[in-house]
Amino acid sequence: MERVKERLQVARKALITLQELASKPNFTVLERDAAIQRFEYTFEAIWRAAQTFLFTMEGVAANSPKSAVRSSWQAGLLDEISSQAALRMCEARNMTVHTYNEKLAQ
Repeated sequence: MERVKERLQVARKALITLQELASKPNFTVLERDAAIQRFEYTFEAIWRAAQTFLFTMEGVAANSPKSAVRSSWQAGLLDEISSQAALRMCEARNMTVHTYNEKLAQ
């Protein structure tokens, strides 16, 4: 249970840093790139927290972000709308990590 708490704390801290930057009305190119980076590490922290929670509390092994989202929905941790949004975030994260496209970044 301690590991779950640690992972959740890391995820909360990461989310706060993303929200701080995302609340700015206009981004410079550097801030935009920082926001993309923060999104990536926040996403990673949150899915890892979900993975640890699911394994510890539900006995479910979720070995990928998408399986963590689906398992969270099946366990009742996410509603359908939230799980669909989370799956879209999985796709967005994959796009930011595996490709760099200036138009996509904007």
